[in-house]
Amino acid sequence: MIAVQARSVAFFDYRQLFLPEEEELTDIFRDVGRRGAFILQGDLARFEAHLAEFLEARRVLGVGNATDGLLIGLRGAGIRPGDEVIFCSHTMVATAAAIHFAGAVPVPVDCRADHLIDPAAVEAAITPRTRAILPTQLNGRTADMEALSSLAARRGLIVIEDAAQALGSKFKGRSAGTFGAAAAISFFPAKVLGCLGDGGAVVAGNDVTFEKMCQLRDHGRSSQGEIVSWGLNSRLDNLQAAILDRRLARLTAAIDRRRAIARLYRQALEDLPELLLPPGPDHDPDHFDVYQNYEIEAERRDALRDHLQSRGIGTAIPWGGKLVHQWERLNLRASLPFTEKIMTRSLLLPMNTALADADASYVAECVREFYR
Repeated sequence: MIAVQARSVAFFDYRQLFLPEEEELTDIFRDVGRRGAFILQGDLARFEAHLAEFLEARRVLGVGNATDGLLIGLRGAGIRPGDEVIFCSHTMVATAAAIHFAGAVPVPVDCRADHLIDPAAVEAAITPRTRAILPTQLNGRTADMEALSSLAARRGLIVIEDAAQALGSKFKGRSAGTFGAAAAISFFPAKVLGCLGDGGAVVAGNDVTFEKMCQLRDHGRSSQGEIVSWGLNSRLDNLQAAILDRRLARLTAAIDRRRAIARLYRQALEDLPELLLPPGPDHDPDHFDVYQNYEIEAERRDALRDHLQSRGIGTAIPWGGKLVHQWERLNLRASLPFTEKIMTRSLLLPMNTALADADASYVAECVREFYR
């Protein structure tokens, strides 16, 4: 057996979000501060316009975080108390929390082998109270929106996307976040496009929804400045918008780098029968994946994780190892055996633009070492 030369590979080193750009970020801070431009200023409007252009979306609104964005999107699209909203339980609890705080009933369903919502499971869960489908575009991959959109049209349902992890991802040439009445995107620091704190955006599918979402974001204030409804306070602050706008200009290069790391992982690991890897960058012409995360399924997952830790490699188990419906106090009663099995095998390998090729190769070789 060839010895693996030890090195340290963090799962995510948050310092790398600042240190390589320290001078540039400091200049942005000085510029915004000297102008006193902190809330709802021109930097935010420019970023919203540039993000809409990147997505080829109708309208985009910067908000405090993606969870707020989902809540605002649900309410802006007309979801009301008592409505049922179907979502995939293989997601962060925030997806269901937004449904809950919109006054609706979260209905969890299974995912498919690619860890994204199963359209067949959605259809089986529809009842007379079902009002919307809320797919999570997970790990930088977009669900089968053709099947979901067709189902929604046949059954008279609204589609609202949780695209928190999917900025830049596409299905059949169309961007995640542009398929339904509304969608939320996250700018949490570790995201494909991250700021230096909390931040998010909500995408509107039409002008009526956009106007409602504007009111919800800013205390019920209309475009004429009048308070016309009850609203929240969830505005993406101007400093973060200025940072995000600068980083958006380089997003294509960041996505290319993530796809290169994913390609390296696949080439190094695809022959191991103990692993199930995510689809490769060149696997399916219908999908353009941005690899927000690199989620594998692994036999003896916990032992593998311990082995990687002993080699200085950081990993993560999604959401503490529990699906949304498995948090008992949330009272979301469901039996989802396919997704539950996946969760016992899921592991996130390091995936970010700070990784060098040598880091990714070391991770892959340590995985191989374990199974040998």
